[in-house]
Amino acid sequence: MGDKHKPRIPEAEVDPLFPQRWSPRSFSSEPIPQAKIDSLLEAARWSPSCYNEQPWFFVLPQNKKEKEKFLSSLAEQNRIWAKHAPLLLFLCARRRFSLNNKENRHAVFDCGAAWMALALQARKLGLFAHAMAGFKKDKAYQVTKIKKEDYDIIAAIAVGKKGDPAALPSDLKKQEFPNQRKPLSELYYKGEL
Repeated sequence: MGDKHKPRIPEAEVDPLFPQRWSPRSFSSEPIPQAKIDSLLEAARWSPSCYNEQPWFFVLPQNKKEKEKFLSSLAEQNRIWAKHAPLLLFLCARRRFSLNNKENRHAVFDCGAAWMALALQARKLGLFAHAMAGFKKDKAYQVTKIKKEDYDIIAAIAVGKKGDPAALPSDLKKQEFPNQRKPLSELYYKGEL
């Protein structure tokens, strides 16, 4: 995938937001105004979904005490840096269609679209978003009070302005750069089947 510190250059024409989006670990603790938080969630709201089900549900802490509880469910390595992000939320996927109560096996796919919309809107607002799989699911259900039978908690997300990488522990500091992508030619098959 090439040199990790070289610029991210698209191989085809694409909006600059796409290569500018990456997931830093250094965050400034500067608060995010409510209007920007609303903007992030509004972007996610317009994501496409199977049967227009919109199965995504975001859980945000309402105060510092709740944020501390949310942080307690993160893997230790993520807690080290995520505690500085001013916004920490969980993305949940509703397990069943509201239309007929059947299993929605597309919900996680649809939530991925909502996550990407939120992440791109974050960049547009001068913010960064970092999604994490490293959290204790049972603890996340406990602190968010989300019903396990209704929702699958699929990611924790830290959002904020980029902070000073020098504040990170040395092992994380080494990773604090936008990573590269596979060549476009490796992402599809073009030829006879």
